[in-house]
Amino acid sequence: MDMNKSFFLRKEDRKPNWRVMDASGMILGRLATRVATILIGKDKPEYTPHTDTGDYVIITNCEKIMLSGNKFEDKIYRFFSGWRGGLKEKSAKEVFKKDPTLLIKYAVKRMLPKSRLGRQMFKKLKVYSGSEHPHKAQVSSFEGEPKK
Repeated sequence: MDMNKSFFLRKEDRKPNWRVMDASGMILGRLATRVATILIGKDKPEYTPHTDTGDYVIITNCEKIMLSGNKFEDKIYRFFSGWRGGLKEKSAKEVFKKDPTLLIKYAVKRMLPKSRLGRQMFKKLKVYSGSEHPHKAQVSSFEGEPKK
């Protein structure tokens, strides 16, 4: 191997895998950082910053996610429409009651790059509230509880 050449993965050469993660009993922030790392591709040796080298991630049982401390009542999600008086605020409990998958989606999306590449990476995240998902044919590996 020539040491004077840098390696850049071309998008034609990438081979993404599908990974399944079970969110039951996991803390939201720790799960989100793990998922963001996988979506970006930083857990692979062929990581290239300007190319989407990450894998697809399927998260199941998101209704059993945990938030540390008193964040379920205290954490506020803010949305701004751009108009005067267009600031909307909801607590994590209200967001969770509306759709349990939104907490994970918001946490992961805000950890990804704010660019076209980040939006492309976010499309590879699939979140489901039950233990069933429609991607059984694509799945190659299962990640359960984190290693302690």
